[in-house]
Amino acid sequence: MTICKKKRNAILALEDGSVFRGFQFGAVKTCQGEAVFNTAMTGYQETLTDPSYFGQIVTMTSPQIGNYGINQEDEESDGPKVAGFVVRELSPIVSNWRATGSLDDYLKENNIPGISGVDTRAITKRIRVHGALKACLSTEDISDEEALKLAREWTGIVGQDFVKEVTCKESYTWDPSGEKSKTFTVFGTNLSTNNHIEKNHRLVAFDFGGKRAIFKNLRRHGFEVIVLPATATVEDVESHNPDAIFLSNGPGDPSALDYAHKTIHSLLSKYPIFGICLGHQILTHAIGADTYKLKFGHRGANQPVKNIETEKVSITSQNHGFASDKEKLEEMGAIVTEYNLNDQTVSGMRLKNHPVFSVQYHPEASPGPNDANHLFQAFYSLVSEEKRKVSSI
Repeated sequence: MTICKKKRNAILALEDGSVFRGFQFGAVKTCQGEAVFNTAMTGYQETLTDPSYFGQIVTMTSPQIGNYGINQEDEESDGPKVAGFVVRELSPIVSNWRATGSLDDYLKENNIPGISGVDTRAITKRIRVHGALKACLSTEDISDEEALKLAREWTGIVGQDFVKEVTCKESYTWDPSGEKSKTFTVFGTNLSTNNHIEKNHRLVAFDFGGKRAIFKNLRRHGFEVIVLPATATVEDVESHNPDAIFLSNGPGDPSALDYAHKTIHSLLSKYPIFGICLGHQILTHAIGADTYKLKFGHRGANQPVKNIETEKVSITSQNHGFASDKEKLEEMGAIVTEYNLNDQTVSGMRLKNHPVFSVQYHPEASPGPNDANHLFQAFYSLVSEEKRKVSSI
């Protein structure tokens, strides 16, 4: 009897010389990017469509991916933004009442290559030991040598402005009716008690690669959300007469975004500002402080953060490869409020003399815990207080 073995027709090559052969899924394509890993056990669709992953080849550490399929409602942007996708096992079946398709078909439709059947533990360990590595993932018929050459030739992320690749092309108002921002319930939106969302504050949100779940949370917490491209000017912001400013997450090196640093610096004394992830890092540069690249970054849904002002510890969802320099922040008048308990890096700050604060994690989660969701309410309260101060003058 002849046993037909499935051909290992996909390759992942890392710049350190390691090569992994596996099975192709998704698109037939060759890509280059930064090899990173994500430790979340669920939420692979949110990971795929998070613009912060632009330019990266993501390895999922959870052993089986794809078992609950894909659905359009869980997309965080208009399709996948990763360069490539790496899994230990691609689920052979899809089983979920919300699923509209398989992960394999979804990546095919969006021209993203994937590789399965590789040792994701070994890949993750190499990244932890050597740091985030340049990589090549190919589902085409190329040699080990060619794949390694492509991996080593890639330009890398340091100094790169990837924001311009993922930001919106023109301004728009997010979910004017509030229908898309209602809290999800398995009983359906018709039975939700949250059928009307008040709009009490007008917010301008800079789209550096923002996730839809963030805009949903801002909307359901009482903000009218006007989304502007990353290159928007101070004049563009002021034309909307906002009550506050929001700085979104996004990809690439925060130090490369001089245009954003200058714009946000000019807005610091004019409006309450809330920034997350890349927005936190842009705010860091806007006040004159610095960021630096982490060895392998924080990507997962279980990162512990401690607020030293409240003594509260939160489990947070994080996705970043850069961090803010604590000493520089304090030199420039910021108060560091939160730390990552795994490595003591800065996880949050606020300014002494302005109603401005930021965090180095995702309070909206998607996927992840809701420990930090209260920050949206805190921002709403901050904006309300600032408006009261202005009206009383």
